[in-house]
Amino acid sequence: MLRTELANQGAAPKIARPVPLRESVFEALLELILTGHLKPGQHLAESELAGLLGVSRQPIREALQLLSGEGWVDLHPGHGAFVHAPTVEEADQLLAVRTLLETESAKLAARHSTPDGVQRLRALCVRGLAAVDADDVDTSVAINSELHAAITELSGNKVLAELASLVSRRVRWYHTPVARKRGRDSWSEHAELVDAIAAADEDRAAEIMRKHTEHTRDSYLEQREAEPIESAPEPTRRRRPRSPK
Repeated sequence: MLRTELANQGAAPKIARPVPLRESVFEALLELILTGHLKPGQHLAESELAGLLGVSRQPIREALQLLSGEGWVDLHPGHGAFVHAPTVEEADQLLAVRTLLETESAKLAARHSTPDGVQRLRALCVRGLAAVDADDVDTSVAINSELHAAITELSGNKVLAELASLVSRRVRWYHTPVARKRGRDSWSEHAELVDAIAAADEDRAAEIMRKHTEHTRDSYLEQREAEPIESAPEPTRRRRPRSPK
């Protein structure tokens, strides 16, 4: 009776359930991967990760399984878990898709821009440039992701936003190693892009975004060529015992 009465009055807010520990560990480990603190190909020892995060090995093991399911970690029987080392082809394909999605986002953002939306983009540019000047790579990369997400949101296309969100974390992962090299150039391109969006110049916004994302793609591929990533060891094949003759 009381439950029904309070519900009808809207006076019974739902109590938020705590996030399972394995999901919190998943997010913490993924952040370490995205920021490059856990590098591609690096061995992930459960005991070391447990000590680092202050948890037992069980949620670490469960989180590694979740990360493996999403392609962030490779599990090799007999060797353990390793941060996934993307192939050049894998990275190139994803960054090419990113260019297609974000070029369209910029074009639509210019079509649907609002004063408040443009003001938000300019504020992000100021923060991003400040992070570059402070040599704060992690913050610069995070704000970069926020800026691109805001442009996609400004496009007004929900399907496009959903598709862009699917690749956004991978893009952040690939962007982190070259963020310092791109530095001020990247944020100068952002400023030009925001100017085009503010002027409702769809074609110019699309072209600037296309070139901008291609610059990041080229920088990443150049770095991969100069500094190849070591792959995790191949799984050991167990020999079958010979049957007696």
